[in-house]
Amino acid sequence: MLRTGASSLGRSLRLSPSPLQAARCYSNGGATGESSPGPSSSSSRSGGNSSSSSNNDPETHFGFQSVPEALKESMVGGVFSSVSSSYDVMNDAMSLGIHRLWKNHFVSTVLDPRGGINCLDVAGGTGDIALRILDHARTAHADRETRVSMLDINADMLREGMVRCKRESMYWGTDQLGFQLGNAERLGERMVVPPPTSKKAIYRQLPELKSEPVPDSSVDLYTIAFGIRNCTHIDQVLKEAYRVLKPGGVFGCLEFGKVGNPYFAELYRQYSFRILPSLGHLLASDSASYQYLVESIERFPSQPDFAQMIREAGFCTPGVGQGSQIIEEAGLGQEYWAKAGGKDWEDLSGGIASIWVGVKL
Repeated sequence: MLRTGASSLGRSLRLSPSPLQAARCYSNGGATGESSPGPSSSSSRSGGNSSSSSNNDPETHFGFQSVPEALKESMVGGVFSSVSSSYDVMNDAMSLGIHRLWKNHFVSTVLDPRGGINCLDVAGGTGDIALRILDHARTAHADRETRVSMLDINADMLREGMVRCKRESMYWGTDQLGFQLGNAERLGERMVVPPPTSKKAIYRQLPELKSEPVPDSSVDLYTIAFGIRNCTHIDQVLKEAYRVLKPGGVFGCLEFGKVGNPYFAELYRQYSFRILPSLGHLLASDSASYQYLVESIERFPSQPDFAQMIREAGFCTPGVGQGSQIIEEAGLGQEYWAKAGGKDWEDLSGGIASIWVGVKL
């Protein structure tokens, strides 16, 4: 839990085709046919017919496909623009509705934000984490000073978040809640704000989106939920998180993990690859985007590997050295993380999702 009086400055812790189809065209050397879903969709390009201009470009994964790094950002953007209006329904489908419990636990039990802190919610989506932070601070601690800036690289997602906050929250129009277009890999840069891709009438009632650099050592709490796996350079996202946090500041990540029990893992995998894309077609007329989201979970690092990446970015984590003591001083609770068995993460629902935390020293 985040509490007042962390350590040193930790006192501030008061406390066209679909993108997936485009990827398959690329991976098949320009062929229009789609590869079959699941692991059989090789992450390497088949054949040797791809253009020579692409051969020298660094490549990364887009689900199970191999694509030029320069294309991934726009392709992921296409996925989330496609699902932005049905994003909450998509989360219900991907987690059988349990994501609401995971998010409640992440905010209320693990982070326990309070004390007028400054929060940055990256990949803020439709505001699930931001609103939980503000509601928890208000209802559990009578705190109306804590502030959250919702940041997302996708303007369509951010506008959907603004619409939701305008309709459903008491924080709309207050200085407790802000919205900002930004790239998690380059928080120090401005982005060009694109016009809405939808002609929804309510969009005309929204204030203009802004994009401003996030200064060094300006944030008490950095959260990112179900977003970091979609970034091209996860290590760069972690470095930027470290840069913008104040000393004593807390990094909190909620993301899909790897299921430990092999039988449960296979059951969940069959659901993910066989059922979810069909649900995407049924609920949003978009099976390809759901297919990418499932594949992106498979490609995300394991829990210990991601914990190691967090440490390599400079953060102190609970399971290493005096990490548990430092975590306690930062307000996250030594006894709570002791229950994780000395690990640097907490598995939820058997590892379908996991929580990682780190503190900037």
